[in-house]
Amino acid sequence: MDVPGIGSEEALRLIESYGSEAAGLFGRAAALKYEFSKDRAFLCAIMNAKSGGCAMDCAFCAQSARNPSGVRTSPLADAERIFAAAEKAQASGARRFSIVASGRSTSSKPEIETLAVAIAGIAGQLQIKPDASLGILPLDALERLRDAGLDRYHHNIETAPSFYPSICTTRKIEESFATIENARKAGLSVCCGGIFGLGETSAQRVELLETVRNLDPDSVPMNFYVPVEGARIAAGGDLTPMECLKIVAVARLMMPRKEIRICAGRARHLGSLKAAVFLAGADGLMIGDFLTTPGESVSEDLKAVRDAGLRP
Repeated sequence: MDVPGIGSEEALRLIESYGSEAAGLFGRAAALKYEFSKDRAFLCAIMNAKSGGCAMDCAFCAQSARNPSGVRTSPLADAERIFAAAEKAQASGARRFSIVASGRSTSSKPEIETLAVAIAGIAGQLQIKPDASLGILPLDALERLRDAGLDRYHHNIETAPSFYPSICTTRKIEESFATIENARKAGLSVCCGGIFGLGETSAQRVELLETVRNLDPDSVPMNFYVPVEGARIAAGGDLTPMECLKIVAVARLMMPRKEIRICAGRARHLGSLKAAVFLAGADGLMIGDFLTTPGESVSEDLKAVRDAGLRP
């Protein structure tokens, strides 16, 4: 039976709640998680297949050429290296593997053909599902990757539309909306979320979740900002463990039938409460390293799953 999500007004009240109301929020979110995905925890992994040198000015990003972060710049990895990374992710327990590339768009014909070869190998020889996050892509490029075996396209909108101009001026958020629509037109599953802790208000956190809900993705990745050297914003310090868990729980209540996946920043902001994301309604983790920051060991990630009484 379909379960409608809560509205923005209730979401804002709950995201700012404390005491018994917050405790009730977690109970509601946990119940919805178990109704949606039972005792499962969905695991994914990524590969930073093309690093640094991005011309965009996203204020939080270590890979922007405008932020002196010292991140290594490298061209797109070859198909063999991408396939090897997918094999490693599968052996670690991930069920999805995303090929991530820096830059506004990874859409040149040579790059798309390299990716198509890698994706065809993964889809044809491994059990793990191939995903990709390649920036703003036109429909024909997405269709080429779909034909090679791509299962899901990932494209975050980063933050609330009302806050977006504060973190990026070289791209309009509407371009991201169009890319998500192109991915759906290509017949791909869609993964779309954002980052919390960039300096946005509670209302803008709800606005981000409402915007994502309206885009109707299959999976919602949630990141908690980890400040990096050279980035133009140093926010993130206001994210206490309780604030993070309330954001997760409100996301579950707003989107009861979506995969809620916790990604970067959980170790920094949640500490010993990492396993509590599942009790707050999450049903997935990104395991291993992130784009430019290291994650915890895969064994620690799997321990968090077991500590919550779940199975990967």
